[in-house]
Amino acid sequence: MLLTVLELIGIAVFAASGAVAAVRARLDVFGVIILALTTALGGGIVRDVLLGVHPPTSLRNWPYLLVAGGTGLIVFWFHPQVAKLRRSVLLLDAVGLGLFVTSGTTTALALGATPYAACLIGMTTGIGGGALRDLLLREIPLVLRREIYAVAALCGAVVVAVGEWAKFPKGLVALTGAVLIITIRLIALWRKWNAPVARGLEG
Repeated sequence: MLLTVLELIGIAVFAASGAVAAVRARLDVFGVIILALTTALGGGIVRDVLLGVHPPTSLRNWPYLLVAGGTGLIVFWFHPQVAKLRRSVLLLDAVGLGLFVTSGTTTALALGATPYAACLIGMTTGIGGGALRDLLLREIPLVLRREIYAVAALCGAVVVAVGEWAKFPKGLVALTGAVLIITIRLIALWRKWNAPVARGLEG
């Protein structure tokens, strides 16, 4: 029950980030809901497609759709108030990233994926929704151009894969991976860390 609640919180936060981006792009209410659903559920759907899980888990569990869509509507109507909660949303986003990556990696390993494939699938679970959101808004995905986001996700996924290979307790492994992701993400936000880009570019 606790894990389900945490997953729903993560879905709500990711949906809120998608809805906020849609509102800023001046999309209508349907567009806001679609962006909320895509951001919240896109990573999990990509994971399930890669692992051959059909239909995807998030499309078989109505609470996921309800929370994501409902969050989109709330943001549509109350976006000025949501904008004031930026720091809280970033904190919850880091928590959601940690949960999604560790659960995605664990799921991939349980379904027979190799460790390196599970790491990539776990990372995709965490960052896939945001990447799809940016593509729908005709932007270069944020995770490819700014902030330590994908790197944090990959580090946590590697911890989960190594822990599973070493046969450590699964709960401890997942918790360790999630804490690592959250810590890296929050420190990166605090210190304003970004991944390096090529030097000597014109314009």
